[in-house]
Amino acid sequence: QVQLVESGGGLVQPGGSLRLSCAASGSIFKFNAMGWYRQAPGKQRELVARIVGNTNYADSVKGRFTISRDIARNTVTVYLQMNALKPEDTAVYLCNAQETNGFTSWGQGTQVTVSS
Repeated sequence: QVQLVESGGGLVQPGGSLRLSCAASGSIFKFNAMGWYRQAPGKQRELVARIVGNTNYADSVKGRFTISRDIARNTVTVYLQMNALKPEDTAVYLCNAQETNGFTSWGQGTQVTVSS
């Protein structure tokens, strides 16, 4: 499994923006997919956005969130730009990487709180 190092998150007012980042060691060819999930208290973990060649988004974030990827020689960094944030976006956001060897890795999670 690969270590995923997350950064970003925090407290923001409704309508505000945040950017999350997740750095994974290894070349791009090591990963089938990378993305972000979130889990709110009392709710199931859900997919927010991921890159599998193309990009996929949850319906609830389409048009507001953008996932992107930066590829370096030995590091892949995935970003989640979150705009027009709503209170219902409040959750712990977790980075996810699906490796070509079949392993799935998770980041430690970063809290996003949208509140006035």
